[in-house]
Amino acid sequence: MNIQDVPEDFPRVVIPAVVTGAQPKICVREIDGRYVAGQTEEERYERWDICEDLAQQLLSVAQKDATGHPEHSTEETLRRVRISVERKGWVSEAELDWLIGRLGTLLGP
Repeated sequence: MNIQDVPEDFPRVVIPAVVTGAQPKICVREIDGRYVAGQTEEERYERWDICEDLAQQLLSVAQKDATGHPEHSTEETLRRVRISVERKGWVSEAELDWLIGRLGTLLGP
Protein backbone atom coordinates (compact mmCIF):
# COMPACT_ATOMS: atom_id res chain seq x y z
CA MET A 1 0.00 0.00 0.00
CA ASN A 2 1.06 3.57 -0.53
CA ILE A 3 -0.06 7.14 0.00
CA GLN A 4 -2.14 7.09 -3.21
CA ASP A 5 -4.34 4.36 -1.68
CA VAL A 6 -5.93 6.84 0.75
CA PRO A 7 -9.49 7.53 -0.45
CA GLU A 8 -10.27 11.15 -1.25
CA ASP A 9 -13.17 11.12 1.25
CA PHE A 10 -10.90 10.21 4.17
CA PRO A 11 -10.78 13.27 6.48
CA ARG A 12 -7.84 15.62 6.65
CA VAL A 13 -6.78 17.23 9.92
CA VAL A 14 -7.29 20.96 9.58
CA ILE A 15 -5.17 23.21 11.75
CA PRO A 16 -5.87 26.94 11.81
CA ALA A 17 -3.16 28.88 9.98
CA VAL A 18 -3.02 31.69 12.54
CA VAL A 19 -3.95 31.89 16.20
CA THR A 20 -4.91 35.02 18.08
CA GLY A 21 -2.93 36.82 20.71
CA ALA A 22 -0.79 39.88 21.26
CA GLN A 23 1.73 38.49 18.79
CA PRO A 24 0.48 36.75 15.61
CA LYS A 25 1.42 33.07 15.65
CA ILE A 26 1.53 30.70 12.73
CA CYS A 27 0.71 27.05 13.40
CA VAL A 28 3.49 25.05 11.77
CA ARG A 29 5.85 22.25 12.73
CA GLU A 30 9.39 21.67 11.62
CA ILE A 31 9.82 18.30 9.94
CA ASP A 32 13.14 17.40 8.32
CA GLY A 33 14.19 21.04 8.17
CA ARG A 34 10.91 22.21 6.57
CA TYR A 35 7.99 23.99 8.16
CA VAL A 36 4.74 22.09 7.68
CA ALA A 37 1.24 23.36 8.36
CA GLY A 38 -1.36 20.69 9.05
CA GLN A 39 -1.11 16.99 8.43
CA THR A 40 1.50 15.51 6.10
CA GLU A 41 0.46 12.98 3.48
CA GLU A 42 2.40 10.33 5.39
CA GLU A 43 0.51 11.14 8.61
CA ARG A 44 -2.81 11.04 6.76
CA TYR A 45 -1.87 7.67 5.23
CA GLU A 46 -1.01 6.31 8.68
CA ARG A 47 -4.38 7.42 10.12
CA TRP A 48 -6.23 5.94 7.13
CA ASP A 49 -4.33 2.66 7.47
CA ILE A 50 -5.34 2.47 11.14
CA CYS A 51 -9.00 3.21 10.31
CA GLU A 52 -9.10 0.75 7.40
CA ASP A 53 -7.58 -1.97 9.57
CA LEU A 54 -10.10 -1.21 12.31
CA ALA A 55 -12.97 -1.38 9.81
CA GLN A 56 -11.78 -4.80 8.66
CA GLN A 57 -11.56 -6.00 12.27
CA LEU A 58 -14.98 -4.59 13.16
CA LEU A 59 -16.63 -6.29 10.20
CA SER A 60 -16.88 -9.61 12.05
CA VAL A 61 -18.10 -7.79 15.18
CA ALA A 62 -20.85 -6.06 13.19
CA GLN A 63 -21.81 -9.28 11.43
CA LYS A 64 -22.01 -11.11 14.76
CA ASP A 65 -24.15 -8.30 16.21
CA ALA A 66 -26.44 -8.39 13.16
CA THR A 67 -26.79 -12.18 13.44
CA GLY A 68 -27.46 -11.99 17.18
CA HIS A 69 -30.08 -9.27 16.71
CA PRO A 70 -31.87 -10.02 13.43
CA GLU A 71 -34.59 -7.54 14.36
CA HIS A 72 -32.06 -4.68 14.04
CA SER A 73 -31.54 -2.83 10.79
CA THR A 74 -28.06 -2.33 9.37
CA GLU A 75 -28.25 1.27 10.57
CA GLU A 76 -28.97 0.12 14.12
CA THR A 77 -26.06 -2.34 13.99
CA LEU A 78 -23.74 0.44 12.78
CA ARG A 79 -25.05 2.76 15.51
CA ARG A 80 -24.26 0.15 18.16
CA VAL A 81 -20.74 -0.38 16.78
CA ARG A 82 -20.22 3.39 16.60
CA ILE A 83 -21.12 3.84 20.26
CA SER A 84 -18.69 1.10 21.23
CA VAL A 85 -15.80 2.54 19.19
CA GLU A 86 -16.59 6.09 20.33
CA ARG A 87 -16.23 5.02 23.96
CA LYS A 88 -12.75 3.66 23.24
CA GLY A 89 -11.48 6.99 21.87
CA TRP A 90 -9.34 5.28 19.22
CA VAL A 91 -10.12 7.72 16.41
CA SER A 92 -11.24 11.31 15.94
CA GLU A 93 -14.89 12.19 15.33
CA ALA A 94 -14.26 12.77 11.61
CA GLU A 95 -12.36 9.49 11.35
CA LEU A 96 -15.19 7.71 13.17
CA ASP A 97 -17.69 9.06 10.63
CA TRP A 98 -15.52 7.70 7.82
CA LEU A 99 -14.97 4.41 9.65
CA ILE A 100 -18.67 3.75 10.14
CA GLY A 101 -19.35 4.64 6.50
CA ARG A 102 -16.62 2.21 5.43
CA LEU A 103 -18.02 -0.47 7.71
CA GLY A 104 -21.46 0.06 6.17
CA THR A 105 -19.94 -0.48 2.73
CA LEU A 106 -18.18 -3.64 3.88
CA LEU A 107 -21.42 -4.98 5.38
CA GLY A 108 -23.18 -4.44 2.08
CA PRO A 109 -26.92 -4.16 1.50
